[in-house]
Amino acid sequence: MTKKKYVLTTIALACLGALGVAHADNGDDKLRIGLIATYTGPYADYGRQFDAGIALYLKEHGGKIAGKEVEVIRKDTGGPAPDVAKRVAQELIVRDKVSFITGLDFSPNAYAVAAVSTQAKIPTIVMNAASSGITNSSPYIARLSFTVQQVTAPMAQWLLEQGVKNVYTVVADYASGVDAEKAFAKEFAKGGGNVVHSVRTPMSNMDFSAYVQHIKDMKPEAAFFFFPSGVMPPTFLKAWKERGMEQAGIKLFATGEATDDSFLEATGDVALGLVTSHHYSYAHPSPKNKKFVQDFAEQFGTKLRPNYFSVTAYDGMTAIAEALKKTNGDVNGDKVMEALKGMQFESPRGPIQIDPATRDIIQTVYIRKVEKVDGKLVNVEFDKFDKVKDPAKEDK
Repeated sequence: MTKKKYVLTTIALACLGALGVAHADNGDDKLRIGLIATYTGPYADYGRQFDAGIALYLKEHGGKIAGKEVEVIRKDTGGPAPDVAKRVAQELIVRDKVSFITGLDFSPNAYAVAAVSTQAKIPTIVMNAASSGITNSSPYIARLSFTVQQVTAPMAQWLLEQGVKNVYTVVADYASGVDAEKAFAKEFAKGGGNVVHSVRTPMSNMDFSAYVQHIKDMKPEAAFFFFPSGVMPPTFLKAWKERGMEQAGIKLFATGEATDDSFLEATGDVALGLVTSHHYSYAHPSPKNKKFVQDFAEQFGTKLRPNYFSVTAYDGMTAIAEALKKTNGDVNGDKVMEALKGMQFESPRGPIQIDPATRDIIQTVYIRKVEKVDGKLVNVEFDKFDKVKDPAKEDK
């Protein structure tokens, strides 16, 4: 490290250290919340969904939390960019004087922000990033979304219940993809299943023909895949269809990122019949979700369908508000984190809880199938696993 960089880093850390005590007082009656997300590039929909969920919550509550007007300060990372995420987190705390950091759609970004959150003692609410170790990386992080293991292990269990014994796995080569691969293999092996082959594909890869052909040549009973929501799943599904995999007798399964409600209509009929495991569906039949979907349509129209990003953003704001009720409006990081532990409430996805031991989410994981309902492609839930913890933290 050069002398100049060392000095700048030291100054930044000193500012953050001071803010660990002083950031609660921003000098006015606003509650400032920093939102770090993707607003540009191929994953720009992530930020839009976060914004929508937050806007819905604030509209319901007159734009206020704990009696204060809420100001959301947005920072764009343009995708998985840990250096950018860390820099904008520092800006949010030092310059913008936020009391909370939220958003964090990609796991590398969440890991990068962890050290900043710890140094500043600022509560950080993860609204998507799904790598298991994120909550271990800072005592000031709580997750309201999910972990990849949490939605993957139930799929392995469910396949075993259906009598499937050998599976080929394909995942994107990044933290969450590796988590999915390992969680599936571990849970599948417990029940006597065998992963015949595992492949990790680069995040930049958009040609899956060779991968799909190899699956066809291996002739497993089924294949399981995990890719982040957006551009990769539809491309893989098209390659699967073109290679005639269904006719070859090989079944396909995935986590819910593959049939993200926000992208499902654009993905089209190649998704029909795909069975996935996840924690939220636009078609979830609870009264709470029906109202959420209706309110979403009234505010944003029907072109943008709410997905698990918007639901978690809505829940994240709920968690902040409930925590501040317990602290009587005090945004002190230690007090807020204590208030978050064990918190329970009804989400549009169903009942959720923040694990008091791990600060991670406990929730229902649903098994769903893509069907056409009233002419629309939707994830229809037909089975479920209740009160699922992150398998990596089950013993804590």
